[in-house]
Amino acid sequence: MHHKPKHSTHHGPADSTDAHAKSHRWLLPVLLVAQLMVILDITAVNIALPHIAMDLKMSGSTISWTITSYSLIFGSLLLFGGRAADLLGRRRMFVTGLGVFTASSFASAMAGSAAMLFASRAGQGLGAAILSPAALSIITSAYQGSRRAKALSAWGAVGGAGAAVGVLVGGVLTQFTDWRTIFYVNLPVAAVLLFASLKVVPADTQKPRWRGLDLAGAALATTSLAAIVYGITQAHSAGWTSIQTHVCGIGGLAGLAAFAIYELHIDKPLLRVERIADRAVGGGLVLMLAVAGTIFGLFLLCSLYLQNVLGWGPLTTGLAFVPLALSAGIGSHAAGHVISKHGVRGPLAGSFAVAAVGMFLLSRVGAHGSYLTDVLPGMLVAGVALGVATVSVSMAILTGTRQEENGMISGLNSTGHEIGGTLGIAIFSTIAAGSGAILGPQAASGIGDAFLVAALVASLASVMALALLPRAQHFLAKLALNPQAMPVH
Repeated sequence: MHHKPKHSTHHGPADSTDAHAKSHRWLLPVLLVAQLMVILDITAVNIALPHIAMDLKMSGSTISWTITSYSLIFGSLLLFGGRAADLLGRRRMFVTGLGVFTASSFASAMAGSAAMLFASRAGQGLGAAILSPAALSIITSAYQGSRRAKALSAWGAVGGAGAAVGVLVGGVLTQFTDWRTIFYVNLPVAAVLLFASLKVVPADTQKPRWRGLDLAGAALATTSLAAIVYGITQAHSAGWTSIQTHVCGIGGLAGLAAFAIYELHIDKPLLRVERIADRAVGGGLVLMLAVAGTIFGLFLLCSLYLQNVLGWGPLTTGLAFVPLALSAGIGSHAAGHVISKHGVRGPLAGSFAVAAVGMFLLSRVGAHGSYLTDVLPGMLVAGVALGVATVSVSMAILTGTRQEENGMISGLNSTGHEIGGTLGIAIFSTIAAGSGAILGPQAASGIGDAFLVAALVASLASVMALALLPRAQHFLAKLALNPQAMPVH
């Protein structure tokens, strides 16, 4: 009578192990496609802005809200989204974020007015702020050691190459169909992702812990970050020395200081501020601002030069970014191997130095330049270097996090990326417009100046990497002795 149970228990674990191995094999691709969808939607919309403005009759002063309404919500809610993944469940938050993003994508595609589009884009930002840190938190929970380095390399490749691919996708869809297709295409992709995520993403083993969710801290952090993002994105039109810019900037920074003090005095904080004292985390956060600002600036300035100076259309501009996508992907792939041997300090310092060289080459763009001689060489050099830098800085921030704070630190990592990118776009677009012309050959001068400033920023970041980040032996010890080095079921 006991033979059958024994037989079943003999085969059950093996079957379970096989099923787990298969699901684990598909876990990373599902998470990467979800992140790719979020990134594609950002850069694809950038290339379609002129067509959106014409269709919805937007003025020059309001068209920027197509981007700002997204980045404002996305950047300011990432900390909250990351902590919610820890307390409410990573898969729950991933699926919730995916649902909100998809519904908002449909609303964006159906928008009949500028106001409806802005509101829908804000909804996409909310969905992305929930989805992105949850996906990154799942990766840091499911992979350890060198496997985590490889997984984060793939995540970095999606971040770097995905942005360039988004420009291409946006160019193709805008040229041959309609700007609304950029949002419609999310619907079937999201449906597949939803089905796959329920199969391969590890189920949440704990019930949602609503009591531990620091809503007061979340409101303070979100409001402060939103004030900074709003001030930065509107500084170009309001003026960098205007009262509005100063009030938003100083008020936002004061709010973040108050947030830090508040978080130090509560039992279950949204962010353990003391973790920033870790050189890898705090130094990595500062350098994340630099790397994201430089990457976003690279995309913006190359696009401005190709479209506004050389007069290229959306499709040819998109195709011009394919080499950048490939070079960033190569850099991201190489980063995992380099970091596992040399830590993050040396690779980050070196990659920023090389990125500075690429930006300097691009600063020589002329009024009657050529893509092959004036743009492509600098684009390739900067692309490889920034691919390495993106993965290195994420590894610095995320390695060594404890199981219960994966979402928290992932949210901090993503917040640094979005705030840094917003800073980069605002600063470099202001410098590019400094010549007084944004169209025609005369715009090349301001764009060249902006590339030169980007080269200086990358050079400074290279020195900061040496000063702020831990030495290789300390970082590699943390990587090898990760407290989560155990299988996740």
